[in-house]
Amino acid sequence: MIYLAILGRQPEISLAELKALYKDVKQISPVLATFSSSKELNDFSRLGGTLKVAIKLNQKPLDYLATLPKGKITIGISDYSTHASRQTATSLALKLKKILVRHGRSVRVVANKEAALSTATSLHNGLSGANERKAEFIKVNSDWYRTVFIQDIESYAARDQGRPARDAKVGMLPPKLAQILINLCGLLPKGATILDPFCGTGVILQESLLMGYHPYGTDLSDRMVDYSKKNLKWLQKNFTAEHEQTTNLPSDLAEQSVFVGDATTFKWQTPIDAIACECYLGSPMSQIPSELKLKAQKQECSDIILSFLKNLATQITPKTPVTIAVPAWLRENNEYSRLNIIDEIEKLGYNVNNKTREGLLYCRKGQIVARDILILRKK
Repeated sequence: MIYLAILGRQPEISLAELKALYKDVKQISPVLATFSSSKELNDFSRLGGTLKVAIKLNQKPLDYLATLPKGKITIGISDYSTHASRQTATSLALKLKKILVRHGRSVRVVANKEAALSTATSLHNGLSGANERKAEFIKVNSDWYRTVFIQDIESYAARDQGRPARDAKVGMLPPKLAQILINLCGLLPKGATILDPFCGTGVILQESLLMGYHPYGTDLSDRMVDYSKKNLKWLQKNFTAEHEQTTNLPSDLAEQSVFVGDATTFKWQTPIDAIACECYLGSPMSQIPSELKLKAQKQECSDIILSFLKNLATQITPKTPVTIAVPAWLRENNEYSRLNIIDEIEKLGYNVNNKTREGLLYCRKGQIVARDILILRKK
């Protein structure tokens, strides 16, 4: 089947995530990509970088709507065509409504503030396809798609803000980014062991579990390990209903999965199927660092990251995927200064899939310390 993805606020990262999982991925505009999928990969809730997924229609929206059972119909239109506007989307929606009303149907149109409906608007109006009498149609020039998935921003907020153990001082890894880091490892079998050697409060461990993988985390800090365990226990208790993968798990899963350990020296249990983590990002910063401070931070972070990768290389098998987020620092020219460690990483026994590193910088505007995503694979 052919699907359309509405890419997130950093399209390059969203596209890389799709390419790691699906076939025939093709970017057709700055915010759109098409891809092929199968039944095994139709759980789009695992996609941290995709706002919506729509299936290509082989018929016009009106023909599709004519087949729906009796009852009130709710429709929304998102227009991504070349000359799309709020007016073109509204006009398309009202034309559909007029024809349907003429045939005796009751129709509500979701109002457009822009040419495309926002994720929040589509979600709030239930246009994900779960209710067959509610539909969002996406127009891309002459092609039509019907939305089948909308990113659940409320669930992300609940998993992030509702966790019992949080610590703003160590940085807050967004659940979306955790999903992306895991997905960039590629398609893995259910039950695969995902290692996070810098697990912090356990966000990657939580998202791994929700994807049906076995979480395995270590951290140098006793407090962080305790936080991860509390958060995993909370996740098992509160998210079993909406995620089947979290059912029938041992009650002491957290105790079996998270341990105190220095990533530069720890001996992990094997086998390890993939590694996804946010490495040490240096000291928290509220302003652009001086050249002297930046140099010191780069040296400290490089030493820890390279020591970790050296330790890891002796414990994983060839072709094991390793996706890591390393720090990059904002400079006065609004560009980011990255760690110059690619050559050293390759000497340690890894292939670097994204040597140019273009586009895989995860940050919000003005953020001092960004996350530079590196996609590695053991040679």
